[in-house]
Amino acid sequence: MSGHSKWATIKHKKGATDAKRGKIFTRLIKEITIAAKTGGGDPDGNPRLRGAIAAAKAENMPADNIKRAIQRGTGELEGVSYEEITYEGYGPGGVALIVDVLTDNKNRAVSEIRHAFSKNGGNLGESNSVSWMFTKKGVITIAKSAASEDKLTEIVLDAGAEDLSDEGENWEVLTDPKDFEAVTEALKAAKITPEHAEVTKIASTYTKLEGTQANAMIRLLETIEDLDDTQNVYSNFDFDEAAVANASH
Repeated sequence: MSGHSKWATIKHKKGATDAKRGKIFTRLIKEITIAAKTGGGDPDGNPRLRGAIAAAKAENMPADNIKRAIQRGTGELEGVSYEEITYEGYGPGGVALIVDVLTDNKNRAVSEIRHAFSKNGGNLGESNSVSWMFTKKGVITIAKSAASEDKLTEIVLDAGAEDLSDEGENWEVLTDPKDFEAVTEALKAAKITPEHAEVTKIASTYTKLEGTQANAMIRLLETIEDLDDTQNVYSNFDFDEAAVANASH
């Protein structure tokens, strides 16, 4: 079983608190702002902005927040200037990690990321040390109780999905990033609400950890994700879901 959406789903279940929602909103607003800054404020001509808005709507972000974030990006409103940086490295057991950062202070960001790695049994690597293992994909997780395989297959493949697989309690749909929006809209039209949906990076191979190494890896992921500058974290970490559920309480 692949690890990429498993961690996202567990995180999603654990993170249903208002504090986490505030952090999700902050990340989405930063992504909308930088997308508008780099590609303009019109979502029709800016795929990155369109994706960021779709992600914000999926988290029920108010339209006013989205609008203000776009205006900060285009310069209509005054805002903070963010820099995009990607760090790559290894966690416990040689798990590959990619961390996307949006920061207004590069020095602070790198020192916090480096500290998180070294404190939790990992180490930062060179640029491109692990990114070759990852491909960008839309990943949509749907509870099996929400739809039958036949019904789901028909909906998502018609909308342009690449694959539907059985992941235990959930179905998992994979899409090309450009088709992600169409597939999520098709599900919405069919009144099917995903457990989790995002454009992410998935690995070509996964490294399964157990016991103390798995717990150390979870601590590393949680430490990095809690940093204010962190936008996205991708890894090829696989694990036993039951063990993680126990470790996280």
